[in-house]
Amino acid sequence: MPLTLAGLAREVGLPVHVDIGLDRPLSWVHSTELADPTPFLEGGELLLTTGIALGPHRDYVRRLVAAGAAGLGFGTGLSHADVPAELVDAAREAGLPLVEVPREVPFIAITKAVSRAVAADEYAALARTSEAQRALTRAALTSTGAVVRRLAGLVGGAVGLLDARGAVVHASGDLPDLRPEAERLGPGPAGAAWRVGERHLAMQALGRPGYLAVATGRPLDTADRNTVNTAASLLTLALARSDAVDVVHRELRTAQFRLLLNGCPVADAPEGPFRVFVLPKDTAEPPGFWAEHEGDVVVLARALDRPAHASSPVGAAEVARGYREALRAREERVATFEEVPGSGLLATDSAFHAATLLAPLDARLRESLRVWLSCHGQWDPAAARLGVHRHTIRNRIRRVEELLGRSLDSPGLRAELWFALHAGQ
Repeated sequence: MPLTLAGLAREVGLPVHVDIGLDRPLSWVHSTELADPTPFLEGGELLLTTGIALGPHRDYVRRLVAAGAAGLGFGTGLSHADVPAELVDAAREAGLPLVEVPREVPFIAITKAVSRAVAADEYAALARTSEAQRALTRAALTSTGAVVRRLAGLVGGAVGLLDARGAVVHASGDLPDLRPEAERLGPGPAGAAWRVGERHLAMQALGRPGYLAVATGRPLDTADRNTVNTAASLLTLALARSDAVDVVHRELRTAQFRLLLNGCPVADAPEGPFRVFVLPKDTAEPPGFWAEHEGDVVVLARALDRPAHASSPVGAAEVARGYREALRAREERVATFEEVPGSGLLATDSAFHAATLLAPLDARLRESLRVWLSCHGQWDPAAARLGVHRHTIRNRIRRVEELLGRSLDSPGLRAELWFALHAGQ
């Protein structure tokens, strides 16, 4: 524990004249006879003087208080036989602890006592920090949640691992809503510390989007701050390692899905029947078998608890068809392929007929025909969907008629081609 003025007075034997604030920790001792020693103070010092050049007592005391001095030790038996009463009154009025240093107690004895205490505190803090680092390292071998729990025990407060938006990923203890603070800090390397009532809070940005948050009932000391920094470094490493593992897993799942598209069995695939769901790539990680493919997230599952576009039920050997159906459902802006107009007419054995009917048409003409038919033969909507001029789509449909040798004015031919365009994919 840091040495306080009360502890020093007991240890060295110093009479106390103003007992206000004797529990303040002492950072160091400084002896001076300057009328204004404040330029040489950092705060937390016990100032020793024999009072040779005090000047006006109240002004002297006010300067010490403004500089953050922890107390005043007045040496007697030299320039003053006793502590001046005016100095005692000024110190009591300003709330500055005041002790007497009799002549038989040399200033150097006080300096040595404080020096020993400071060295002991620094060693204790170093030992505590070292032990905390070992404990946190052991926890990091388990999980990021274990690091959070261990840190909470070490600092005696609440600790949370937050995502980039400030939402809690792991927490130990009660934390306030820190999302506004995360938004203020932003994604860059930053940190913040503030106080809310009796709680002291701090947030530290990690090496990836996210934060480490700590809430305690007291300010963090040096050892606590070193411990928090160690935890932040370990969490950054753990999250980076997790990111690397996630990348490998995503690549593996994508490769597995491509095997399924080619009709190859995959051990991790679910048993059929299931549906193939297509979701936007930026969606949250879904449950079950999923993969990233062609800018989408594809899920193989019987059901999904989030908005998506789904195929009809398929088996493991029909994933390619299911994927095409899910894409078609998305294009038609319906939830399932069964809702796609004309989907009930599609059958896997119709592929040969479709291929024969559409053989004269290249891929561009087929796509133009499909879009034109889906727009009910309207030129402007079809041109807009294809991103071409309306005259371009007219020319392409005219070319389709030439290649097929049939007029697209026939509703029957349109229905047949619509069926073939779907069945032939």
